Amino acid sequence: MIKPRSRRGGGRPTIADVARKAGVGAITVSRALREPERVSEELRRQIQAAVDELGYVPDPNARALASARAEVFGVLVPSLTNNVFAEVVRGIYDSLSDSPFRIQLGNTHYSGLEEERLLQVFAPQRPAALIVAGIDQTPTSRKLLENAGCPVVQVMETGPDPVDMMVGFSHLDGGRAATEHLIEAGYRRIGFIGARMDPRSQRRLAGYRAAMEVAGLFDPRLVTTTPVPSSVSLGRELFRDALAKVPTLDAVFCNNDDIALGVLFECHRASIDVPKTIGIVGFNDLDMMQVAFPSITSVRTHRYEIGRRAVAMALAAIAGNRPEQRVVDLGFELKRRESSAR
Repeated sequence: MIKPRSRRGGGRPTIADVARKAGVGAITVSRALREPERVSEELRRQIQAAVDELGYVPDPNARALASARAEVFGVLVPSLTNNVFAEVVRGIYDSLSDSPFRIQLGNTHYSGLEEERLLQVFAPQRPAALIVAGIDQTPTSRKLLENAGCPVVQVMETGPDPVDMMVGFSHLDGGRAATEHLIEAGYRRIGFIGARMDPRSQRRLAGYRAAMEVAGLFDPRLVTTTPVPSSVSLGRELFRDALAKVPTLDAVFCNNDDIALGVLFECHRASIDVPKTIGIVGFNDLDMMQVAFPSITSVRTHRYEIGRRAVAMALAAIAGNRPEQRVVDLGFELKRRESSAR
């Protein structure tokens, strides 16, 4: 471990001198001076007293060297091919296009362990900010984020315990709203069909179940899921499985739009009328939902805006104007279309 250089002779006091005077580590002093909100009030007073007594003035050249991080935004998403996360990344790139910052992308492949590995690569590079998808980090990943020494924005979800800042929406509320819409439209044997049941999809399923239980309609046989990655063809297969379990099925809420489109194609193949016999609702509202025939009802999520807002929050924090609102809920919209208009 390299020890921080201390003052020699009668030179100007260094951060090591302040640390020694305050009885803390140099890293703690640096954090207190750069991001005072991240240390306790008592520790701030202790360090400030040492700064005042020694007449310490931060060296702008040293600070510039330490902030070599300031030209890189680290971005971690679970997929680079999934259109949902591609839109988030596009929002990030567009927001930084006229800035000095570069973007370093990492693909976690929906793996908590891979996210840990990537954070262990990113953190020593001292990024200016980190933008990470989701709120379900492992304890190791969360610790890495908390100790990154830069603004951290978790995206695509909201929750009560952000690492630093957060922008997204409630997947549970989205799942509940989609299911309540089908109930209000007169459907009763409403199934849930889901693939790659990551934590976000699990919360959509929880929202579905909550709505069905309130209506007295929940039956575990109505739920058909698989950990297999999502695809349109998989949606066809899962719908066939769901019908085999519950022949009286009259609607499905799908955990994403690929699955919903597969359900629609299988209905066409089997001459099942949509929306009279089967109602369909998807999630994310990709472009294909509007142009499908019949058009498919879906929960629209503001992915591009989430990317842009994440950058704005990180830039504000870098500039010393950390947003007072640490958790930003951009909500969602239920786009009602022909597939659920019974």
